[in-house]
Amino acid sequence: MVDKIANPAAAANAYANMAKLGGAAPSEEVAGPSFGDILKNSISDSIGVLKAGEAMSAKAVTGEATLPDVVQAVNAADLTLRTVVSVRDRLISAYQELMRTQM
Repeated sequence: MVDKIANPAAAANAYANMAKLGGAAPSEEVAGPSFGDILKNSISDSIGVLKAGEAMSAKAVTGEATLPDVVQAVNAADLTLRTVVSVRDRLISAYQELMRTQM
């Protein structure tokens, strides 16, 4: 629906129509991947980056990789791991907050 609103006048009309409906969302479905699909793809990408860093480290031991390539792969793996841990911590925190508010 976002790409349907290309100019300010159309946005104002859409807002007016929503106000007439009482703020109810339109019944059309949003096309695109679900949250689960996005999460699954992100996890797969993260695993790929971590495996690439590990493979590059193994190549460095055998002398098949240059130092800049190894540093770049290890830094990418480190950043990915930190991001995954941060997202995990935020999800756990959000879950705990939800559990506290239900009681």
